[in-house]
Amino acid sequence: MLHVAANARTKYLTGGIVTAAILCSTTAGAQSAPALPDFSGPWARSSMDPELLPSGPIPLVNLRRQPDDPHPNGGGDPLPLVGDYKNPILKPLAAEAVKKAGELSESGKINPDPSNQCAPYSPPYIFTIQLGVQMLQGKDRIVMLYPQDDQVRYVRMNASHPKKVVPSAMGDSVGHYEGDTLVIDTIGVKIGPVTMADRYGTPQSEALHLIERYRLIDIPTAKEAMIRHERRAGRNAGAPGTGPYDPNASEALQLTYTVEDPNIFTTPWSAQITYRRTVVPWSEQVCAENVVEYWPGMNVGVPKAIKPDF
Repeated sequence: MLHVAANARTKYLTGGIVTAAILCSTTAGAQSAPALPDFSGPWARSSMDPELLPSGPIPLVNLRRQPDDPHPNGGGDPLPLVGDYKNPILKPLAAEAVKKAGELSESGKINPDPSNQCAPYSPPYIFTIQLGVQMLQGKDRIVMLYPQDDQVRYVRMNASHPKKVVPSAMGDSVGHYEGDTLVIDTIGVKIGPVTMADRYGTPQSEALHLIERYRLIDIPTAKEAMIRHERRAGRNAGAPGTGPYDPNASEALQLTYTVEDPNIFTTPWSAQITYRRTVVPWSEQVCAENVVEYWPGMNVGVPKAIKPDF
């Protein structure tokens, strides 16, 4: 009996030590697990189009915009929009579409796009024109809000794409964290009448595959990237400098994305967007049909029937 009791007590003590060790290990693991990056709050930039990476295939640029050129209206959206249709990333049919869009714009007419047609800003077009983004980070989902025309994206976290994706305007997006980086994988973007990859009329197909990588960077690095981009692409009309940013913010947000669409592009290509925290209150811009002026300076009046319908 004494032997059995001693043996039981030994097992109890041993079990207690092992349990305590597991609990301590679990607690230590929880305490040492890196905190997720905080991307919440409004972010802004002051130039359209993506930033060019120092190497590798690059996205299209405006052939009518040269670095440090003064912009006639003080903004970063110079007209005409003539994309570099000779960029080697474009397949022949895509290059022809870009050339046609540029000729239309250069003639003073408007090339229909998601912005002027009040259509969904499918990615990656949404990166080229939106000047702000706000993330709502949840455990199982991230909601991405863009101010212009109330564009919204949903990202399912730690999930997989379904075997059969039903195409939608924003595509099917799944995300996960790799250390301090948020990685988003998007497929299944639905192609509409004016769906395009950039502001220059580059088409895209439902084969498009997009990878986004978001991370926080220091302010000096962000300033350097944004100023360099402004000198090349121009800046949006507004206060001088690089934007009404939060002077107390210690970090900025940088997005690097890679586009692959074998029906449109000869090779995958990457670009970059840099944002800083803004002090400007978040506002939404509603897109509504303009029956008087389709485009600045092109007042066509309200269409009228020759004779009444009834």
